[in-house]
Amino acid sequence: MIAWLTRHAQTLIGSLGRLSQHKLATALTTLVIGVALALPACLHVFVTNARIATGGWERALDLTAYLKRPTSVEEAQKLAQRWGQRRDIASVELILAQDALKEFRRHSGFGEAVDALNENPLPHTLVVRPAQGYAALQQLEALADELRAIPSVDVVQLDAAWVNRLNAIIEAIRRAGLLIAGVLALGVMVIVGNTIRLDIQNRRSEIEVAKLVGASDAFVRRPFLYNGVWYGLAGGLIAWIIAAVAVALLRQPVGRIAGLYGSSFQVQALDLNASLTLLGAGALLGWLGSYVAATRHLRRIEPT
Repeated sequence: MIAWLTRHAQTLIGSLGRLSQHKLATALTTLVIGVALALPACLHVFVTNARIATGGWERALDLTAYLKRPTSVEEAQKLAQRWGQRRDIASVELILAQDALKEFRRHSGFGEAVDALNENPLPHTLVVRPAQGYAALQQLEALADELRAIPSVDVVQLDAAWVNRLNAIIEAIRRAGLLIAGVLALGVMVIVGNTIRLDIQNRRSEIEVAKLVGASDAFVRRPFLYNGVWYGLAGGLIAWIIAAVAVALLRQPVGRIAGLYGSSFQVQALDLNASLTLLGAGALLGWLGSYVAATRHLRRIEPT
C-alpha cells in the first residue's frame, strides 16, 4: 500500500512538472476551462444573492386589513385575538390608530401638519401573517375574502402576486443555470479530452516502449488522468477568481441601489461550500474527460 501511494504521489508531482514545461499551452487550456466554469458559478452567485435579497420580503405576503373608523379599540383587539387563534394564521399584529399616527409623525416630516388635524384620520390596522404552508396565492386570496366579509373591515390589501412572480423568475433562472452548467460541463470534458488526446499522440513512442516492457493500460493512463485533474482544478480556480472579481465590481453599485430602498443588503461571494464544490467539480470533470480520452486512445497504441 505504501509503495502504491508513493507511486501515485510521484505520478501526481510528475504530471504537474510536465505541465509546467508547456506553460503557454497549459495556461490557455486552463483559461478556457475557467471561463466555461465561470458562467454557472456567476449564475449561482446571482441566484443565491437574489434569494438572500428577497429573504426579508416575507412581510410582503402579509395581509393588511384596515378597519372602519368607528371601530373601537376593544373590538379591534377581540378581532385580532380571534383571528390569531386560527391554525392557518401565524400571527396577527394590531396597530392602533394613535400608534400609527405617532409613527407617521416621527418619520414623515409633516409633524406640524399632523398637529393641526382636529382628529386622527388613520384607522386601526390588522397585519395578518399566514402560517407556513398556507402562503400560496390562492390561500392568501381566500383569507383576504374572509377578511373583507367582516363588517368592521373596510379595506384589505394583498400584494403577494409580485413576490410569487419574482420567485418564479428566480426559479426559472436557477433551472436555466443548471441546464447551462450541464452543457458547459460537457464542453469542459471535451476540452480536456482533446488536450489529453494530443498529449498521447505526442508521447506515442514513449507509450509504445512502456507497453513493450509490460506496462498495462492502467499504468500508462495514470499520468494522463492526473493531467486532467490538474487542468480541471486550475480551471475551477480561475472560475472562482472570475466570480470573486465580478462580486467585487458589483458590490458597491448594488449596495448603493439597496441603500436607496432602505436596505443594508450587500452582494455575497461564493461561500466555502460553493467554492469547494466548484474546485471539486472542475477536478472531477477534468478526470472524466481525461479518463474517456486516455482509455479510448491508449487501446489503439500497441508496440510494433
